[in-house]
Amino acid sequence: MTARRFIKMHGLGNDFVVLDGRVTPISLSTKQALAIANRRTGIGCDQIITLEPSEKADLYMRIHNSDGGEVEACGNAARCVARLVMQEKDTDSVLLETAVDVLRASATLDEQVTIDMGPPRLDWREIPLASPHDTLHIPLKKGSLSDPAAVNMGNPHAVFFVDDVTSVPLDSLGPNLEINPIFPDRANIGVAQIIDRNKIRLRVWERGAGLTLACGTGACAALVAAHQRKLCDREAEIQLDGGVLQIQWQDNNHIMMTGPALTVFVGEIDSSLLL
Repeated sequence: MTARRFIKMHGLGNDFVVLDGRVTPISLSTKQALAIANRRTGIGCDQIITLEPSEKADLYMRIHNSDGGEVEACGNAARCVARLVMQEKDTDSVLLETAVDVLRASATLDEQVTIDMGPPRLDWREIPLASPHDTLHIPLKKGSLSDPAAVNMGNPHAVFFVDDVTSVPLDSLGPNLEINPIFPDRANIGVAQIIDRNKIRLRVWERGAGLTLACGTGACAALVAAHQRKLCDREAEIQLDGGVLQIQWQDNNHIMMTGPALTVFVGEIDSSLLL
């Protein structure tokens, strides 16, 4: 690979390096993804997003976490990519293909982006779990955390409900819970605090990326889990470390996520970083 242009974006502090491979294909190795994501010797990001051609949508969005591994979904990245494509095509609605679905995105009047994240997956096989369990109450405990609910929003999430998210040492509990054998594909680990019927405070340890300022799929999973446990309504403000997402579980079973998507800067990746 030669030097390539990139765009640095973020959604509530969950940050991305976006590479356009629609004309000249890009195939990132784990080593290259690690080099780009490194915050000291690379550009630095939670995820690397590669834009590719799609026959089903405006483009295909490939996602690599900062550990170099490829993952299926990222809600904050989807909003950022949607913003780019809407500006590029001068439209207020686009389709994005991911590894698991085609997502519809639209611009809001206050310049945010809404993504239709599709229906939540709630069966133990869909999470997936290693063996049959009630996904609303998983027999899992670590430190002060216990009894999570599991939701798949394109990627697997375990949501623990706590009295105070700031008191949970998620940076130390998250790595162990992420790789627990009950999750054959690993899992994102969220801790959720119910403020009221329409507000949830959330922190997330993201699979392959670590403690993040925001997680879009995690916010969706938290609302679904909380509503299933009759702790909140079908629409809520999810308060993350990086800001607020609005999540709505519609009557058609689709989850709508609304939040900001911002460009930070553009530049070129030196070819030496990709050796």
